[in-house]
Amino acid sequence: MSKPRGYAGSILEVNLTESKVKRRELSMDFCKHYLGGISFNARIIYDEIPAGADALGEENILVFGVGTLVGSPFPTAARTEASAKSPITGLFGTSNSGMFFGARLKGAGFDSLVIKGRAEKPVYILIEDGEVQIRDAAHLWGKDSWETLDILKKQHFECEAAVIGPAGENLVRFACIENGYFDAWARTGLGAVMGSKNLKAVAVRGTRGVTPHDPQALARIAATARQLIQSSPFYKPFKSYGSMNAAIPYGNFKALAAHNFTKGCLPDWKENFARSRVEELVKRNVACQSCIIACAHWVEINEGNYKGLRMKDMEVTPVVSFGSQCGLGLEAVVKAAELGQRYGMDLVSAAGVIAMAIELFNKGIISREDVGYDLAFGDDEAIFRLMDDIAHRRGLGAVLAEGTRRTAERLEGAEASAMHVKGLEIPMIDPRGRWSTWTLGMLTNIRGGDHLRCRNPVENLRFNENKYEFRKERFGFDRRTYDALDMPEELKEKAIDLETDTVDIAVMSRWAEDLINLFNSVGICIRPPVMDKIGPSVIAQAYTAFTGIRITPEEVAQAAERSWNLMKLFNLREGEKPEDARFPRRFFTEPVGGKVLDEARVQEVLQEYYRARNWDDSGRPTAEKLRELGINFCSTGMESLKTGDT
Repeated sequence: MSKPRGYAGSILEVNLTESKVKRRELSMDFCKHYLGGISFNARIIYDEIPAGADALGEENILVFGVGTLVGSPFPTAARTEASAKSPITGLFGTSNSGMFFGARLKGAGFDSLVIKGRAEKPVYILIEDGEVQIRDAAHLWGKDSWETLDILKKQHFECEAAVIGPAGENLVRFACIENGYFDAWARTGLGAVMGSKNLKAVAVRGTRGVTPHDPQALARIAATARQLIQSSPFYKPFKSYGSMNAAIPYGNFKALAAHNFTKGCLPDWKENFARSRVEELVKRNVACQSCIIACAHWVEINEGNYKGLRMKDMEVTPVVSFGSQCGLGLEAVVKAAELGQRYGMDLVSAAGVIAMAIELFNKGIISREDVGYDLAFGDDEAIFRLMDDIAHRRGLGAVLAEGTRRTAERLEGAEASAMHVKGLEIPMIDPRGRWSTWTLGMLTNIRGGDHLRCRNPVENLRFNENKYEFRKERFGFDRRTYDALDMPEELKEKAIDLETDTVDIAVMSRWAEDLINLFNSVGICIRPPVMDKIGPSVIAQAYTAFTGIRITPEEVAQAAERSWNLMKLFNLREGEKPEDARFPRRFFTEPVGGKVLDEARVQEVLQEYYRARNWDDSGRPTAEKLRELGINFCSTGMESLKTGDT
């Protein structure tokens, strides 16, 4: 078999500078080494972005990588990864999104889309069943993302589209790429990369589908996966309440990002954001393609200031970002999400810079004259006005559009209020209130301060007490859960101690990152019911049945680890330093709920994580690890990557 099945078989390259399109054929070896999705992106970006390239310059490239299992019946296989050098961190920028875009791109004949160069004037890319055009976007430029989608869907019947709004056009460093009306490739500023290329949208219509290698075997393993996911103790809670399951427990732990991390939880949080309040607004659930969970919510507001607003919303991250960080009420949070989607900006970073600005206003570091109006936590009107100023780089908004790290560099006295790791605003969870695999992951994450690339697959939110501070967290499940966890036995034994009922945070962080990276390579969801039950054994069977490429559980896990190390090498090449893996000073000096972090203990756990990864004490992959992964470098350094797989 010359070409793998399951894959569309081609990578599409669009050069906007030259207005040229070309196709690259996939090889069997490349597929087996990198699987798809984020792992394809990691290799392409490492090879093809020059060291030190300007993230907003012509040399940066943007890659959309469809997960391998997208287009199959495997449950939740709907995810596509978008990646580039990040304008906000200067490191590997990447984000994941579901719904239907990936299936359409694959159905149009492409597993990945690589966008290079910069158009002279605004354009959009149209992909229809293998045909590719670069079209004029003068009629779209200046419109918000929803208006843009309305026009594209009328012009190109029922297309799926990745679009930017005013934030992307104006190079807001945390601008996102909207995936349809209600989803996004949100984090790390990829919308600004599109804006820098004068690229307004990518519209896709694909009807071809893909052919599985062994349809019967694929159907059997997909059915097994569905049964496993439905058997998870997390399945029913997530099917009924989605990610909002975490909102109240983290409030109880005093571990929410409240008022720019100056509080562990707002005093009326439980009352205002209780399940009963959410259920007043939620009318039905929403699912991505091939999903059996349907964790998203369709929200309708029928009274009050935001009457008539209808949209997919009520995810825990934007709720905490604007409800806890900025102090908005529940209905106003929905409005903030709508504005963020129309402007095309990452809601986590937007709330982070706004919360920072309000704190600076309260401290007198910025004034009414600087802003043009007063700022206060909980002030809907002022917060929405500031969002508009940021999206259009107007007044103080032009400074805040640079993100918290650069804002702190420009405003004297602002550094203590800049809540970021490696330049990326920290979301949702305050590690002072709950120290865990999840919170260590904010330091080890290749994206920077973020919570979606590392999470204990069996995190237990019933418990927060911990007599083994920093090194371990509570396991809290029985032997059956341990035995059912699809995880390499040797690693499982190191990570989970049933006698002490604990999880080793450093070891589990290494595994959680690789597991999520595997999910983001094959295109399945990282919701707890999936992470709890699905791992390399199931994925290897599905991959083999779908593509015809025989692969073992060890090989799929190694492919994910290979690309994680490759992204780390990209970050090191672009200037990441060991001292960048640090929390803001506030976490060590200002208590919430009576707690601060112990910096020395945090660094000890970080060193344990490096050892678990077989990296050196500075967090650099060792030569031994690179040989093990099949990554070898020429003697001059990191400029040339050779793996023998293309």
